[in-house]
Formats: sequence, structure tokens, C-alpha cells
Amino acid sequence: MTQTTPLPADADRRAAERAERLASDEHAVDMLAVARVAQGVDVAAFNTPAAVKLVAPAKVNLFLDIGAKRPDGYHDAISIMHALMLHDVLRMKLEPGRGEGLSVELSCIAREGLVPLDVPVERNIVTKAVRLLAAAVGRTGDETLAVCVEKHIPAEAGLGGGSSDAAAALLGAAHLWGVPADDPRIEEAARSLGADVAFFLHGGCACFTGVGDVFAHNLQPMNTNVVLVKPEGGVSTAAAYRAFDEHPTAIPAADRDAALAARQASDVPLCNNLVPVSEQLLPALVDIRTWASERSDVERVLMSGSGSAVFMQCPTFADAGRVAAEARMRGWWARATTFGSTRAAVVPNR
Repeated sequence: MTQTTPLPADADRRAAERAERLASDEHAVDMLAVARVAQGVDVAAFNTPAAVKLVAPAKVNLFLDIGAKRPDGYHDAISIMHALMLHDVLRMKLEPGRGEGLSVELSCIAREGLVPLDVPVERNIVTKAVRLLAAAVGRTGDETLAVCVEKHIPAEAGLGGGSSDAAAALLGAAHLWGVPADDPRIEEAARSLGADVAFFLHGGCACFTGVGDVFAHNLQPMNTNVVLVKPEGGVSTAAAYRAFDEHPTAIPAADRDAALAARQASDVPLCNNLVPVSEQLLPALVDIRTWASERSDVERVLMSGSGSAVFMQCPTFADAGRVAAEARMRGWWARATTFGSTRAAVVPNR
């Protein structure tokens, strides 16, 4: 059963109570540990002082204005992204080399009812991030960088899960290699990996221009309630952009001006001109939007990125929990969470 994100203090209390139950009951089974073993991952191996733990938050696009295709194949874009408290967790550590220079050992734990991605290690964006930063800082020694990614953010959802993991991997590798977190080579690597990756180094709420990768300014973030709903299946970003090139939709100039002038996230008009083409590619998105728009406990609704997740702002967290529960009853993946000022970051390893 999918759970809502608890407050940090509540999370600590629940963890302590769980540990106490396991310690006092000789027949107790640690189901989290069983799940990790079933997926071939030994998280305990990362519980050492030499390892580093990071959070990699999800995001939604409050405003996404895709422009014309440029000669280099990219599109001009104005993107205002907002971080969420929902996040993946990365654990990283250095191990002896294998006589072949830098090796990356990558494992994944799928949570929240998600299916593990079947992506070869060298094609995973986390591996690409590690190798890119190694080249940038001249890390040429024989070593293995072990990475465990605990996935809570669904793929092909427009929530930036892979991009956030890449940003966290850059920071984790930098930490292990003694590279300062504010070294400009980290942000350069982030920008070269993808339009969203650089955002997760800033977090909170921020406006990006260029092709969606050039930081313009921060906005005052929100801490209000939001529900994420995703139908079965995803929307390929490449397919969405191809469809957009064939049937472009323009955002009204007044909305664009209001978005660029906004300095608080709550003032940003919710707009995304990829919605029409993504809804054509995945009609279930229309069902979700219609269902949400008819509810009195949903204030605003919009698809994030190229989809296939739709986010819904709710007046209270109780409303958000109810909306998420009813969405799951309809067979959709759903998660209640909140907006936040979070970013990819190193956190205490416990």
C-alpha cells in the first residue's frame, strides 16, 4: 500500500518503533530487508562511514512553454520547475578497482509499487553522470564506484526521476572524490546530461530558459499539498516532441509574461503546451484530467513535463490523501506529497 510522506520527526519515530518491534520479537520479519534481498540489493553494505547517502527529489513543471525547434535539434523552452518532497535515495561508496580504470557498479531497489527499470548499467544516466564528472575532474585511477538507487519516483512520468538521480550522483561522486559541491564543473556536467538535471542542483522553485537548462531566477517555493497520478504506460519524450513539431500549440503571451514576472511559485499560471500531444499519445491522461477537474477537493490540475504524471493541488493533506486513495482504486499509480524547497543533496547516512 502506498504511503504518504511523513514529517521527518514522524518518520524517525516510526523507524524507531519498527526497530524496537524487530528487536523484541524473535519471530518478527523485517519486510523492508526481505524486499531488498529479493531484489538482490544489500543496503547494509552502504551503512559505513565511508559511504555517502543522498536524496534526489521529484519535480513538476508549473509552467512549460516549448518553442520552435532550433537548427541544433533542440527546442527553445521556458520551464518553471518546483521540487517535491517525494524523492529517490542514492547510496554511494568507493571500492577497490578491477584493473580497468573507473568501474561503476549500479543496483536498484524499486519501491512504491514501481517496476525496476531494465536498463544496462552503462546506459543508465547515473553511470553517465559519474563518468562525465570523472572525466571533467581528471579522475583516472583504478577504482569501483558502487551506487544503490532506491526508486520512489516513477519513470516516463515527467517527474524528473532520472535527472534528479543524475544530479545526486554528481554530488555523491564529488563528495567521495573530495571535489567541492560548488565546483562549477558539477553544474557544467549537469547541463550536458539533460535539461532538467541542473535544476536539481538548485531545487526549490526556479525558472530556466535556453532549452530549459539555463538558470534564470529563483521563485519563493510553496509548501502546499499535491497529488501525483500516473496511468499505466508512459509518454516517450522524443515521441511527444515529434508530435509537437507536427502540431505545435502556442501559450498565450499574457500567460508567458505572467510566468516570467512571477517571483512566488503560487503566482505562476499553470500552463504546459505539451498537454495536447501527450494526451493524444496516451488518452488515459484525458481521463485523469477530467476526473480531477470535476472534484471539489482539487484546486488546480496539470500534466508535468511530457507526462505521463498529472499533478493536482489540494487544499489540505487530508484531501490529498483521499484523492490519491481514490485514484489508486481506479487502477492508477498515485502518491500524496507536498511541494518543498528540497534539492539533490547529501544527507546523514543512517
